Formats: sequence, C-alpha cells, structure tokens
Amino acid sequence: MKILAFETSCDETAVAVVEAEGEPDAMTFRVLGNALFSQASLHQEYGGVFPSLAKREHAKNLMPLLQAALTEAQLWEEVPHPLPEEERRHLEKLLRREPDLARALVALVARIAPPSVDALAVTTGPGLEPALWVGVNAGRALAHVWRLPFIPTNHLEGHLISALTKPLDDRSYSLSEVAFPVLGLIISGGHTEMVYMEDWHAYRRIGGTRDDALGEAYDKVARMLDLPYPGGPRISRMANTARKEGLEAPFDLPRPMLHSDDHDFSFSGLKTAVLYTLKEYKKQHPELTQEDKRLFALEFENAVFDVIAMKVSRALKLYDAKTLVVAGGVSANLTLRKMLTLLVEKHYPDVAVAFSEPELATDNAVMIAMAAALRADGALTPEDLDSVRAAGALKLTS
Repeated sequence: MKILAFETSCDETAVAVVEAEGEPDAMTFRVLGNALFSQASLHQEYGGVFPSLAKREHAKNLMPLLQAALTEAQLWEEVPHPLPEEERRHLEKLLRREPDLARALVALVARIAPPSVDALAVTTGPGLEPALWVGVNAGRALAHVWRLPFIPTNHLEGHLISALTKPLDDRSYSLSEVAFPVLGLIISGGHTEMVYMEDWHAYRRIGGTRDDALGEAYDKVARMLDLPYPGGPRISRMANTARKEGLEAPFDLPRPMLHSDDHDFSFSGLKTAVLYTLKEYKKQHPELTQEDKRLFALEFENAVFDVIAMKVSRALKLYDAKTLVVAGGVSANLTLRKMLTLLVEKHYPDVAVAFSEPELATDNAVMIAMAAALRADGALTPEDLDSVRAAGALKLTS
C-alpha cells in the first residue's frame, strides 16, 4: 500500500510517500517521495522552538512540500479538478484558523487529480499542539476531499518503528526478525522516554524525564556557553574534540538519579549544576576559551551518558529484553551509540541493538508512514474524521 504522511509535531515540516509491503515480521518500505523543511534557523533567536512561529511556518510550507513529495513520487498529475462550492466551504471551515493554508490547499486540490495513494497518515501527538493541529487539519481536509482512509499516528511510535528497520538501499528499508521483548529508549529535543515493547503495538512506558527532555538540556547548556541553537550537535562535537585531545575537566558535575530505583531521568538539576559551576569557573577564567567550552561540553555529556548507561543496563536486566532500540534525534550521537553498543556486548551479549538510521533519527514523515503501515487496519473513514484530535501531552502506551 502507498501511504501519504505528514509530520508537523515540532519544528520540521515533512511530507512523504512510502510504499509498504508485507506483514510486520517481513515488511519492506520504499520511499517514493520525501520532502522536509527544518525551521531550526528561524528559532535561533529564541534559543528554542517558538510554538506560534512553528505553527505559522508549517501552514506556509506544508502545501509546497506536498507538491514536492508527490512530484518526486510521480503522483502529481496536473488536471483541473474544480471543487464544488460545498466542498470548498467544508475545507475552509476545517482550516478556519489557518486561512492562508486553506487557500493554498483549495488551490492545490483544484489543480491536480487525486493522487493514487491508499491512505493518509498524520502525526497526531505528542508534540506542540499548535504545530500538530496544522498537520491534523490539513490531513483531515485532504482525506475528506480525496476520500482516503486516515491513520492517526503516534510520533513516538514512528521513532521506534523506524529505528527497528534496516536499510536495503538508499530508498528502501526492511522491518524483520525483531526479537521481543524490546526495550526502547527515545531521546530527542522534546522527548526522553523508556518504553517496554512486548509485541507489535503492545507498549508500556516504564520511565521518562521528570523535567527537561535530553535534547532540551543539551540546548540549554549550549546557550550557557554562548553556542547557537540548536546546541545539541555543537555540544557533542566539542565533547568529542575534548576526548580526542585527551582533556579532562577540572570539575565534576552530578549524575542525577543515577542510583534511583526506577527508570526515570532528571536533567534540570544537571543543567543548574552547569550554571553554578560555570559561574565559579569564570571567577578564575572570565573569558571562556574554546578549550574551556570543550571541558564543560565533555563533563556534561559524560554525566548524561553515565546516567543513560545505568538506566538502560538496569532495565535490560529487569525486563529481560531481547532487543534494545535507541531512537530520536539524540540517538545520532556517535559516542552514545558506541557506549551503548559496548555496554550490551559486554554485559548482555544475547541482546540485539538497533539505532535509528541518521536520516530517520530526527523528525520526518517517512517514520510516520512506517508506523501507520503497521496500523492500517485501524484507519478511519472520511466520515470519522471529526473524531481526530491532536494530543500534545500524549504518551506512548498500550
């Protein structure tokens, strides 16, 4: 089946067309079209994602990206397709809070023949609700006018499923031979979750952050060091440089909740510790050099990795997991990947380890299509679209 997918949960606007074949234990995915626009540079002055700006940019970019993805998938056919007045009014009503998007969507629909896809999937949560609603309402409108089954899709499930795939070539992936139960670690700018996956679609959230998400903590520490947003990759690069140079920080940062009897995380206290340590350090070093910044990046990342290693190790043992899957934007960190791989090889040699492919680690619509393909049986009909809701606080549960 061919799935058209939208992702607008945060600051990436993404559209993809993916062809899925087979059952879950032997499913393959071929990316027919893929278009993405990152808003990261637009949010730099705020030091993080500004929700109303994200919403506006999603509304502006979604239809051009849809055209790009459909064109790449060879599903864009320019055929005048005038909308009946009743249909036009219905679409404008659905998108009344995004009038510019409504006009763009009505114009697009009137230009082309309905694309030959089998379903439309949209991220419905978790995420920033203003951003989510752009994708949800546009998806509802298109599903209605093109008479497509609609698959509400969980953003976190998208990360997990995509990380369980293996590349066949630069456009295809396979999902097969997954050994259950799976322990999933989702780490990104907006999420830090630990999930126990007993079987397909059987999830239990066993831990998560009590305050900042991991990627958010990276960005906040980067801001303290006068590094631009997004700061996570810059912190990681500086920490790696420090390791290669054999540097060691002359100060220690705490390892929050390292020995707590649970699988939760807390990064707010670590962020505060960086702030106060930095203030003390500046008394002797008023002007931070690049080497000074590398020392803080190194010790911060070491503290984070020590906590992650302990939490993952404890969960693997307690839940007797057969597969560890690490997903989300922070999973692209090469040092983290090496650390977790070595941990499993040494202490849990019978456990398989899976990481998101770099192109699927950050938010994208391909992962939404992949997760939707596994839930195609639960697709909504166009008549059920009024029940679709965005859920900014939704958690991944069974």
